[in-house]
Amino acid sequence: MALYRGELYVDEAAPGLARIVPEGTVLEAVADGFIFTEGPVWMKEDGGSALYFTDIRDDKILRWWPGRGADVAVAPAGHPDGMTLDGENRLIVAGFGARTIWRLEKDGSVTTLCARWHGLKLNSPNDIITRSDESIYFTNPNGGLNNVGMGDYDVQKYIPTQQVLRLALGATEPELLADDFDNPNGICFSPDEAILYVNDTRRKHIRAWDVRPDGSIFNGRLFAETLGTEPGGPDGMRVDVEGNVYCTGPAGIHVFDPAGRLLGRLHTPKQVANMTWGDDDWRTLYMTARETVYRTRLGIPGVPHGPRYRREALAAAGKL
Repeated sequence: MALYRGELYVDEAAPGLARIVPEGTVLEAVADGFIFTEGPVWMKEDGGSALYFTDIRDDKILRWWPGRGADVAVAPAGHPDGMTLDGENRLIVAGFGARTIWRLEKDGSVTTLCARWHGLKLNSPNDIITRSDESIYFTNPNGGLNNVGMGDYDVQKYIPTQQVLRLALGATEPELLADDFDNPNGICFSPDEAILYVNDTRRKHIRAWDVRPDGSIFNGRLFAETLGTEPGGPDGMRVDVEGNVYCTGPAGIHVFDPAGRLLGRLHTPKQVANMTWGDDDWRTLYMTARETVYRTRLGIPGVPHGPRYRREALAAAGKL
C-alpha cells in the first residue's frame, strides 16, 4: 500500500500546463523514513532499474527499487548531495561534506575527480551535471560549512566566493564559470545543451547563460523568479524534452516555458529539495522531499541525467 497517494494539486499560471499535468494526475510517496534526501538519479541496471538518491545528514547513498523498497548503496558517503552520471553510467557525486567531486566505480571503489580549485579546498559541492562531452558542471556554495551534521571535520572556508565550476574530462582542476552568487544551487542544461541554467536560493531566481562549443559560458541573464509565500525555494532543477524548466520553489515545483514564463506550480505535501526523471519512458518525475520520496507521471518526457540516457530520451522524443 502506498504511503501517500492523491491527486496532484496544481495552480495554473498560463496555458500549457495541462499538457504537462493532465487532469487526474496522481502524486505518490514511494519511500519514507529518511532525514534529508537529495540528489536523485535514475539508473537502469542488469538487476532492474532503480532510483539512487542521497541522505545528506545520514551520510548515505540509497537505492529504491520499484516493488522492492530501498536499501543502502554507499555508507559512509562524505555527506553527499547532488549526483549525476558519466558516459559509462557511473555515479558522479557532489561531496557536500567531503568537499570533493568523486565517482563511484562499478566495483564499489571510489575515485576522487576533483578536490581543489587553484590549490584551495572546495567549499561544499552541491548540485552537479554532465555535458555530452563528459565535462562536469557543479555549484560550489558554502552550505556544508554552515550546516551542523552536513560537513566534515574541516569547515574552514578557503575560497571566498560561491562558484559555478566546470571540470573537463580527464582534468583534476576545475575552471571558474561564474562566482557572483549569494547561494548557487541547482544546475541543468537545456535539451540541446546550448543554455546553462543555475538558480540562486537566496535571491530566489534562475539565471541563464549561452554555452560555447568549448563549454565556456557567456551572455548571462535573469531567466525567471520563483515567487510565493509558501515554504521552499530554488534548489533542484531539471528540463523536459521540449525545454520547459522545472525548479523547486515555494509550494513545490515551479514549471517555466523556455522563454521563462511561469506555466504553473505543482504542490507537494513536503518541501522538495531535488528531482529527476525516471522509468523507461522518462515521464515519471521523482522528487526528494526531506524524509520522503515522491513520484508523479507527467505528460511530457524529461531529459535524464547522463550522456547516454539524454541521447536515449531525446531520440525517443524525435529531438535528435
